[in-house]
Amino acid sequence: MSFKRPEHKAPPELFYNDEEARKYTQNSRMIDIQVQMSERAIELLLLSEKRPYYILDLGCGSGLSGSVLEEQGHNWVGLDISSSMLFVAKEREVEGDLLLADLGNGLPFRPGSFDGAISISTLQWLCNADKSCHNPVKRLYAFFSSLFACLTRTARAVFQFYPENSEQIELITSQAMKAGFFGGLVVDYPNSTKAKKYFLVLMTGGNMPLPKALSDGEEHASHVQFTNRREKYKNLKGKCVKKSKNWILEKKERRKRQGKNVRPNTKFTGRPRSGRF
Repeated sequence: MSFKRPEHKAPPELFYNDEEARKYTQNSRMIDIQVQMSERAIELLLLSEKRPYYILDLGCGSGLSGSVLEEQGHNWVGLDISSSMLFVAKEREVEGDLLLADLGNGLPFRPGSFDGAISISTLQWLCNADKSCHNPVKRLYAFFSSLFACLTRTARAVFQFYPENSEQIELITSQAMKAGFFGGLVVDYPNSTKAKKYFLVLMTGGNMPLPKALSDGEEHASHVQFTNRREKYKNLKGKCVKKSKNWILEKKERRKRQGKNVRPNTKFTGRPRSGRF
């Protein structure tokens, strides 16, 4: 077969080079797909709308999924093995904290630090032995056990991923359960070749019913739901429209409170540009 899966072409830190990373800011179709999968993953976390949460973004890449978390009012920390992808995320001025890390080595966080975790198109990479010292079983267990430890005992973790076969699904889920998680697979649009998406939904607080998967008959409704959610956060009364002057001033204030260096405000801060030089 001529088609070769990305994870079989090169290790992630090499595959996601500068050229590949740029696609996540220039390819509108790729961006739209990533945003939709991120919205669905966050939906499967079943977070309350009453307060913001502290979320871990595993394999955060260029920060597209983190931007969706920001739009929904949450704080986040992102980890990725590709320095090129993290550089793009930094260029995009995402608000989350970024960390260069190999998930297969485990997560360096204190117990109970996060209220949830999401991951988009990352999990299948941990099933490869890209180095002679790599053992996929041990790497998956190190990852899941450290993730279980750093989540609160009411948290969920949702992974969108592309399993290669049933054996790979069994490998991943067995190590997750061994680490202490409950849960299982949610497969959206199972009868569609293109729209079919796998989500591994993991729970720390005990075995609970899995969320309902989206079916082909609900495809139109789910599209409307996602669109309405994006519009809600853009047009919500009392909130600042992204990139407006008030939005910029609020973002600068948040960065000041985080102890980051921020340029002083001037009469030009937030002024619309004509687009001409």
